[in-house]
Amino acid sequence: MLKNQPQRPAVRAVNAAARRGTAAPARRRGTLRWVAAVALCLALAGCSTAGAGAGSKPGVALRDAVVLEDPQAYVGLSTAVLNSPDLDPLDSPQEQVLPATVTDSQGTTVTVADTSRILAIDLYGTTARTVFELGLGANVVGRDVSSGFPEIAGLPLVTQNGHELSAEAILELAPTVIITDSSLGPWNAVLQMREAGIPLVVVDSHRSMDNVGPLIKQVADALGVPADGDRLAARTADAISAITAAIAGITPPDGRKLRMVFLYARGQSGIYYLFGPGSGTDSLITALGGVDVAAETGMQGMQPLTDEALVAARPDVVLMMTKGLESVDGVDGLLASVPSLAHTPAGEKRRIVDMADNDVLSFGPNTASVLEALSVAIYAPASTSAAVAG
Repeated sequence: MLKNQPQRPAVRAVNAAARRGTAAPARRRGTLRWVAAVALCLALAGCSTAGAGAGSKPGVALRDAVVLEDPQAYVGLSTAVLNSPDLDPLDSPQEQVLPATVTDSQGTTVTVADTSRILAIDLYGTTARTVFELGLGANVVGRDVSSGFPEIAGLPLVTQNGHELSAEAILELAPTVIITDSSLGPWNAVLQMREAGIPLVVVDSHRSMDNVGPLIKQVADALGVPADGDRLAARTADAISAITAAIAGITPPDGRKLRMVFLYARGQSGIYYLFGPGSGTDSLITALGGVDVAAETGMQGMQPLTDEALVAARPDVVLMMTKGLESVDGVDGLLASVPSLAHTPAGEKRRIVDMADNDVLSFGPNTASVLEALSVAIYAPASTSAAVAG
């Protein structure tokens, strides 16, 4: 039985706010940010529940993997699977200091007095996992479709048709604080929560290796556990440093480094994008010891795939989301739908590396595990349970 069921006046306040059109400029700005973030998700349909590997056995640790002597010569598909998919909440969490007053990423001052019913939602599942890793998972009352780890999987969804927020579903959960970013929408639904009097903290929507720590701290500060935010950020940074050092020890020397590109696909809608600098994939590829060919060609952000760009990039490895690869019916379907790929080293060798949608670009407390899984799939694919030769 849920406690503190929402009051009908809150619903009426939401509806009244929508009719009044208050904060319209902010709503328009937020809507634009949301559209940019989720346009690639097929207008909010079918972009990531738990990806491949959910429910399967854990992946192999890099230290136990058999590394290829010549990564460029390998032929076939491989799937990156987390070696440590379980949560690892901080031990001895600090006592919360509430109320907590923060200035969020949009410059709004927010005071959070009650964290007994937390709703942490975003396109990547990052904020919810951060809350759980901070040791406050028992207070989480709902989830977005991207948050699919076992500890949260049974909670009610507040998204529908993929990543579209339902204001009614949120209000039914009576959250005492909402932590989100501008990646989910419609933005009007987000602003309606603030109009209903729910403390709403908007964290940074950018995801990359560069802001993993700051994002953790933003979430922790909003929940009144800043010291634990520092601890979790430091623990995550140490883990990232350790795995990137290990990866650096197995990558080929300059001149032989693998040329990598991240391809976003939703085959049922004919959506194909290359991700470049500004999308976060550039920092991921760099951490994996690869050459980001999208950056090399001068591409910025997320750009529609063109045959010319792909052939010019000449990638050795194509990184993809698992659901994206499934949407084109696997490697054969990808080569049929993107014929230009066959004219690249990656296409010739069917060198596709996929990873679960809700892991690969999450850039949260499990970033080191993501890097480890990808490094095994790239440099030691025979050690993965999902390697497909030929």
